[in-house]
Order: sequence, then C-alpha cells, then structure tokens
Amino acid sequence: MGSALMVEEARLAPGIDSRAPKVCFFEDCNKDSVPLVGGKCASLGELINAGVRVPPGFALTTAGYGQFMRDAGIQDEVNGLLQGLDHDDMDKLEAASRAIREMIESRPISIELEDLIAEAYRKLSVRCYLPAVPVAVRSSATAEDLPGASFAGQQDTYLWIRGIDDVMHHVRKCISSLYTARAIAYRIRMGFPHEQVAISVGVQKMANAYTAGVMFTLHPSTGDRSVIVIDSNFGFGESVVSGEVTPDNFVVNKVTLDIIDRTISTKTVCYTADLKLQRSVAMEVPVERQNIQSILDDEITELAWMAKKIEKHYGRPMDIEWAIDKNLPAGGNVFILQARPETIWSNRQKAPATTGATSAMDYIVSNLLVGKRLA
Repeated sequence: MGSALMVEEARLAPGIDSRAPKVCFFEDCNKDSVPLVGGKCASLGELINAGVRVPPGFALTTAGYGQFMRDAGIQDEVNGLLQGLDHDDMDKLEAASRAIREMIESRPISIELEDLIAEAYRKLSVRCYLPAVPVAVRSSATAEDLPGASFAGQQDTYLWIRGIDDVMHHVRKCISSLYTARAIAYRIRMGFPHEQVAISVGVQKMANAYTAGVMFTLHPSTGDRSVIVIDSNFGFGESVVSGEVTPDNFVVNKVTLDIIDRTISTKTVCYTADLKLQRSVAMEVPVERQNIQSILDDEITELAWMAKKIEKHYGRPMDIEWAIDKNLPAGGNVFILQARPETIWSNRQKAPATTGATSAMDYIVSNLLVGKRLA
C-alpha cells in the first residue's frame, strides 16, 4: 500500500516548477490544480468555477513555497534532520519537528514574495470593502486528498488573522506545519518521500457566521438520495462538526426543495470569534434562544439549491460545510466553506440495477434527481 501511494504522490509532485505562479486567487484554480495549490484550495477553486458562492481568497502556491525554501537556504539542513527517523520514536520526531519549525519560522520572506502576498491581500481587502479583511490562513498540502491517504488535518489553520504583518507571520507558521511530528511520522510510515510533499497556504476571508453547519445530498442515516439533510446551529460550524451539540435538523425534498421534516433541538453551546486569541471559543447560548430555529426557511431552501448544484457538478453525493455571514445582506450571505465526496453510503455495495423505471412518474422523478432535462 505504501509503495502505491508513493508512486501516486510522485506523480502529483515530482518537483516544483519555478515558472509557476507564486500566488494565485482561488478562482484561477480548479480540481486539476492540486500540485500547485493543494487539495483544499483546489477544491475551493473548483466550487467557485462551478458557480457556487465561496468566501474569496488566494493561495501562496507550492512554487511560492519552493521559492521560500530556496531563499531560506535550509533545505539541506531540513533533509539532514529528517534522515534516519523512526516513525515510532516520538521523542526524536518531536525534536526534529521543533528544530525544523523554528528554522522555518525564523527566516524572513523575501521582498519579492512578500510583495506578491501583500498585493494579493490588498486586493482581497478591497474586494471585501474592508481596510484589512480578517482571514483564515490554512495549509493546503499536495498529498492530503489522495485516495488511501489521510494527510488532511495534519497541518495548521489560523483564524481571524488581520493585517499583512500577521498574515506573513502565519503563512510561515503554516509552511512549518508541513513538519509537525505527526506529519513527519505519517509520511515515513506510508513511504512518502518528504521532499515530494509540498505545501500551499490558503488565505481566505473569514465568514463571520451567525449560523453554520453541515449538509448531505443524501440522508446520512438511510442513504436516501431523494433528500438533502441540513444540520445547523448558531455561530460557527465547529459545534455541529464536532458533535458537541445536537443541531437543528432539516430534511428537504431534493426535487421540490420543500422542507419535509424539521427537528428543533435545545442548543446550549455555540462558537464565536475571540479576536484577541485569534480563534473560535465556546459560549453558552442564551436560554431564550436555545429552542429557537437557528436558520430561516428561505436560507434552508437556498442551501438545498446550492447542495443540489454541487452534487450535479461532482456527479456524486456530497458532504458540505456551510455558513451564513452576519455581516452581509440576505441574498448574498450564504457561503459554502468546503465540499467533499460523501464516503459512507457511496462506498457501500450498490444494489443491482432494475430493468428501468416502473412508471412514468418514476422516470420523471429519477431524472429530476440527477438534474436531467426532460425532452
């Protein structure tokens, strides 16, 4: 298994093309841009180009990462620290990780690269009508979305970063997170050459969510593909994704977009921004709001429409994270933060195909579900 994965990684990142752009906006990326901007940023670009509303942003590309490492002149020293490490020796892994990360984070970004990042951040701020737009700075590694690999979550994400100096600082921290002890150990265990795993850094406008959550383009409990299921809570989606709270739950007919079932839960906790700590923090939901529906019906309908569009684009059931930005007016404040293929039901053995639709209505409904036009 390890050797097969290593071959796939080598195909994706055989080397960093110094002629490639060092910085690019998400809309200039698509699903084929993984070697340049990593899995996360490529996915966001694919969604934008499919006409889905995504918070805007840009990426320091793997070419930019390569230039940073060349300018820093530390690659040989990094390679030396990684040589001979055992993936089970956590003490040595931690020591090597600490030395490499300190080395990377202490190096300045070159004037050329800093100018490119600063100009992209300025353009992003202008686009968002803010003097210094608050952003999430997150890693986007080239290997994180490979089939059979689990790189996702091994690098860092920093929220509510504001101002170019802070952006630069956290870009370096994201680059250094390619060398966390966990990431180093995983690459050794799976047989990935360290030098062939590059990193991109995404800089994306924060969605200041008053409501957020997840949705599936099938029923996650039954696999029913005729519905879209939406979970929501006040604040950021962290409480929903982590399972810390029982969210409000809505089941939407995929054809008509009617809400066919709703469950309003008692929501005692939500997450909001702590700008000083630059992260989301848990807070208690006021008692008078705990049993109030956390999302409007019109917003549910818009989310379901977006989910259906995303499923049609990818041609398979999807697992989607979303947020509704309280700083923007209705009609333009529902955003998709991430979309990935649903894996549980999609990977199950499919039932044998039937001989066809058993009635005219079956034919109409089945075609509407997959977004086909009827002649």
